[in-house]
Amino acid sequence: MTTETGAPERLSPDRPADPDLAGLETELVWKGYFTFFRGRYRRRRRDGGWQEETREVLDRGHGAAILLHDPERDTVVLVRQFRFPAWWTGDDGHLLELPAGIVDPSDAHAEETIRREVAEETGLRVGPVTPLFRLYATPGANTEHISFFHASYRAADRIADGGGLATEGEDIEVVELPLDEALALLESGGIVDQKTAVMLLWARSRR
Repeated sequence: MTTETGAPERLSPDRPADPDLAGLETELVWKGYFTFFRGRYRRRRRDGGWQEETREVLDRGHGAAILLHDPERDTVVLVRQFRFPAWWTGDDGHLLELPAGIVDPSDAHAEETIRREVAEETGLRVGPVTPLFRLYATPGANTEHISFFHASYRAADRIADGGGLATEGEDIEVVELPLDEALALLESGGIVDQKTAVMLLWARSRR
């Protein structure tokens, strides 16, 4: 087991006891930037019987993501950055995505995190931010859920160049494009990030 300082180590559930789940045991498998653990338990089936299960879980905290839309010009602001896992599986690796980040445990609400991420990644200072919904990314293997937000912006809201924090190894390209062009990229495979697809389709449905 490799340990790196600062990684979360949550080997107990973030919830009260569940009468339909018994004998829970957890084992830490890996603790680095994220935590990887194994859970063993007995779960009550729908027919009343009990079933033993073992699941391996990636605990990476929770996320926040935002769609920035200029309603006058009908443009959106996305960011492009290198994603090693996507590169590993055969994609280009430099993915177009929503501004997003891991929710800082010190923040009272995910909105605090997303406002900070918008400023760091895009250089924009946004006004009112609307919370929309919360979705799990891959609930069969990953604890992460993402809180989605929407905010309007104007060209005059730019206060910096953006690009992320060099101290955190970020190398982010800010990309502004028409919403129709972003939707076309989604349909053609030019956008392959799940959270970004969700919000672009949400924007199209609100037209």
